[in-house]
Amino acid sequence: MNERATLKAAENGHLMIGGCDATELARQFGTPLYVFDEAYIRSMMRTYKNTIDNFYGGNGKVLYASKAFSCEAVYRIAQQEKIGCDAVSGGELYTALKAGFNPENIYVHGNNKLFCELEEAVEADVGGIVLDSISEAQALDGICRDRKKVQNVLIRINPGIEAHTHAFVQTARTDSKFGFSISDGSALEIIKGVLALKNISLKGFHCHIGSQIFEKQSFVLAAEKMMNFIKHVKDETGFVADTLNMGGGFGIYYTDDDPKLREEDYAAYLMALIGSIKSKSEELNLPEPYLLIEPGRSIVGESGITLYTVGTIKDIPGIKKYVAVDGGMFEAPRYALYQSKYCAARADDVNAPCTQIVSIAGKCCESGDLVAADVKLPEVRKGDILAVFSTGAYHYSMASNYNRNFVPAAVLVSDGKADIIVKRQNYEDIVRNDVIPERLK
Repeated sequence: MNERATLKAAENGHLMIGGCDATELARQFGTPLYVFDEAYIRSMMRTYKNTIDNFYGGNGKVLYASKAFSCEAVYRIAQQEKIGCDAVSGGELYTALKAGFNPENIYVHGNNKLFCELEEAVEADVGGIVLDSISEAQALDGICRDRKKVQNVLIRINPGIEAHTHAFVQTARTDSKFGFSISDGSALEIIKGVLALKNISLKGFHCHIGSQIFEKQSFVLAAEKMMNFIKHVKDETGFVADTLNMGGGFGIYYTDDDPKLREEDYAAYLMALIGSIKSKSEELNLPEPYLLIEPGRSIVGESGITLYTVGTIKDIPGIKKYVAVDGGMFEAPRYALYQSKYCAARADDVNAPCTQIVSIAGKCCESGDLVAADVKLPEVRKGDILAVFSTGAYHYSMASNYNRNFVPAAVLVSDGKADIIVKRQNYEDIVRNDVIPERLK
């Protein structure tokens, strides 16, 4: 069990999260069930905000990365903790606004924003839009001209840092669909093009080097390259960036292959990044830029667990043992996508000794439908409740109705109280948008 998240065992061995008994949560709300610890989420938001306040004089802002987990309740928490958010789709923007989020604290991202999404962002008066193509910049300029507005923008830059992580979540390699490369000159060209547009105001640059990163040096190198780039742009164009968005990517604990970081460790990552920016600003005679960061996974990832009910158990002698649960790739897609690793436990006895290595199988009609592979577990029986840890990020947000399965409910727990924040779907939700043409009736 992850020692850092607010999880513990009760005297009877039951898993407790946010003061709630996980087996009771499963009984009350059904399974599969996403469970989020509110105190943990707030603590991580405060860790990042306090670090910027204390070590960078408050000259920056934390933007919660919505893609990790987006629903009205998490936006309400972010608003209360006085941080901003980023949105990468019209749906995320709409959800944040519906939750009452201050649009000035919203930044809109995406490598292929729809025209209507750009319109929605401008009409909402968001704080910034991160540009990812010259055609997008031109379209945005036209939208703003028609509405007699000027929109603040950043340009996404690819610094060429290859973080030591899964290839699918490295986003700053030279070969990437994101941003403009420093190395081939394309970044400088779009900057010149954007500066020539009258209805958008370039404030600075954005970069994001990837996800699930544990090396401080990756963030330090990225900051150094971006500061050098800011100086190069100044020398070439006269433009001095006053905002630098360094993205997110801070890693979390999934299994013992990962370090178990504490709040102070995340603060140390950010302090190293801030230190690099400060020293380069002095070295290059540049003003210290307003700093934006975009943590998402590290805020909600370890706050979440998923509860399942064990169904079929199939032991193939000498090969593998499958423990099937009532979920699968429709609500836990990361193994199918990245072969992601997880820890799990029996919720009725988290201290039970692990005596077997199993694959936790889903119920979808796919051979690759696994929730997790090679997981250490105690003996389990049909009907047992399993808890899979560190599922707060990219589970609900990537969930689907594959095989017409339901997207599970999500509950927020705090001080022994559990509240629904996302309702469980039902059969009527599954068919709600189906239409039978007249000729088939």
